[in-house]
Amino acid sequence: MSEPFEIIAAPFTAYVAPVGEAFPAVDADPAGNWVKIGTNGDESMDEEGVTVQHAQELNKVRSLGSTAPLKAFRTAEDLMISFTLLDVTLEATSLGLNSNTVATTAAGSGTAGFKTLQFYQGEQVATMALLLRAGVSPYAAAMNMQYQLPRCFQSGNPEPVYRKGEPAGFALEFTALKDPNAVTKAASFGQLVIQHQVALP
Repeated sequence: MSEPFEIIAAPFTAYVAPVGEAFPAVDADPAGNWVKIGTNGDESMDEEGVTVQHAQELNKVRSLGSTAPLKAFRTAEDLMISFTLLDVTLEATSLGLNSNTVATTAAGSGTAGFKTLQFYQGEQVATMALLLRAGVSPYAAAMNMQYQLPRCFQSGNPEPVYRKGEPAGFALEFTALKDPNAVTKAASFGQLVIQHQVALP
């Protein structure tokens, strides 16, 4: 009897990159411009984990002679990925503030070094590519799976709470956008890639 690989309980590590960055092969480490979210990846995330939400709006058509719907049309769809980051470095905080630039001032004679992050976000919304990677597969052991969003934006409203004895959490939510440069309409909203075999020699 084979193991029930289809039952999965594993953390995901999140990465961001500029829109247009190539996604890594499912069995390769993220490289190039992919930057890990959180100082320690999944160890910088709240244990509630990563939530992937597929939302939709439907118009159900009913006729006079029936109480049951005869057909349905999808009028809208959304894909949101959310998690809470237990990391209040400015590099991590920046993601929740329109990816604003972190400015660094080095220490000088008699002056402390410091970093700053501007709160003002402005009218333009920063976009990015998002990768979620887990070292599990519902098909076999020691394989990977990954969510790929070629274009998205941070849509959450982080509300970090600083209190005694509890870590400050920075709740992030990424909403997918259609990629106008995708080869097909089907590929324009991202995809889930799951390894099921190892590479041939």
